[in-house]
Amino acid sequence: MEKTRIKTKALLPVKIYRLRIIKSSIISLLLLVFSLGIGIVGYKYFCNFSWTDALLNASMILTGMGPVNNISTSVGKIFASFYALYSGIAFLTIFAVFFSPIFHNFLHRFHLDVDENSNTD
Repeated sequence: MEKTRIKTKALLPVKIYRLRIIKSSIISLLLLVFSLGIGIVGYKYFCNFSWTDALLNASMILTGMGPVNNISTSVGKIFASFYALYSGIAFLTIFAVFFSPIFHNFLHRFHLDVDENSNTD
């Protein structure tokens, strides 16, 4: 049987790699600010919290820590439920966007190492 070899590309230059990290960091930061903004505004208007309490609760929910203040209004409880569901997905998405260029580079480097070691035919 004949082995099929897949040609692998070299790693990106460091300058382009750093630009990808900066780009993913900016996108992650924008997603974080957007998600935090939804929570702050929602807690402020649906739960009648002060701005600082709204920020605290939105931050704690977004990072998976849980709520700090008790919610007394029904509409606030409904908002908090949906925001908690959204936050779980948003946190994982932000994490994935932030670390994707690093993980991609790691896998690419690992693949190059495996290819170099297997060329001993």
